[in-house]
Amino acid sequence: MNDKKFNAAITAVGMYVPDEVLDNKYFESILDTSDEWIVTRTGIKERRKLSNGATSDLATEAALDLIKTHNIDPKEIDVVIVATVTPDMFFPSTACLVMHNIGAVNAWGFDSSAACSGFLFGLQTATSLVESGRYKKVLLIGADKMTAISDYTDRNTCILFGDAGAAVLLEPAADTNTGIMDTVLHCDGSGANHLNMKGGGSLNPSSYETVDKKWHYIYQDGKAVFKVAVVGMANVAAEIMERNNLTADDVKYLVPHQANLRIIDATAQRMGIGREKVTINIHKYGNTTAATIPLCLCEYYREGKIVKGDKLVLAAFGAGYTWGAAYIRWSI
Repeated sequence: MNDKKFNAAITAVGMYVPDEVLDNKYFESILDTSDEWIVTRTGIKERRKLSNGATSDLATEAALDLIKTHNIDPKEIDVVIVATVTPDMFFPSTACLVMHNIGAVNAWGFDSSAACSGFLFGLQTATSLVESGRYKKVLLIGADKMTAISDYTDRNTCILFGDAGAAVLLEPAADTNTGIMDTVLHCDGSGANHLNMKGGGSLNPSSYETVDKKWHYIYQDGKAVFKVAVVGMANVAAEIMERNNLTADDVKYLVPHQANLRIIDATAQRMGIGREKVTINIHKYGNTTAATIPLCLCEYYREGKIVKGDKLVLAAFGAGYTWGAAYIRWSI
């Protein structure tokens, strides 16, 4: 990293959550469950739902929030990356739709699919594009309409997910001691059978049979995924700290994917930090997949909890399996 002329740094943030709230009382009314059961096992109290609209709307609103708040000219945006597993359509990409919606007429872009690790995978991609020297402004958006693929008769999955979008802008930073300092990313396809959506792709094209079998909804073997996720996310967070000689005192915040409070606590424990140094909003939004990490970054920055120079560790685990971590020196 010492031979780089500059780092890629986050210079702007934006977010959007729908107004409609689904609290635990709602699920008590439609399922054999309770507020206590949900909170104890997940940490979730409520989540948001976009009843009218698509993932591109979540992403567009988050991008417009960033553009307005930080006075960005959309015509100056070079690349738009949308991390999502709930694209509006297989094609065109959701990124294409967002570019059109926000007026990024000089940009190119694409969607990135890595489930709950999508933002981190997109972050490494965006960082590489900026560090190449060819691109000055790369807009990275994590957005998912998870309620669109949630089965509201399955109490083990539908209680977990909500809808949201959040965005960051990456630009060159002349100071190589700030910005995206390091990332560690992993994939393991052996976990594909434990967390997936079976229907709609080339393996199981849409049919009456796939609909009847509910293959167009999230499938998760919760116990199997939890066992791997709790270890994988904790290990990769520790790995990024070791690679960069970070101590628990150095880290201002762990910014984890908001999937389950028990997994978050296990990761913090492995890092040797208390919950006061962990960004948490799972109680308000549930698991918004690719949006969780940028949602935390935006909220905590706007609340003045994250300031320039802070050292952050980002960590996630998702379907694939995919998992990873990033070390960031905050730059705004």
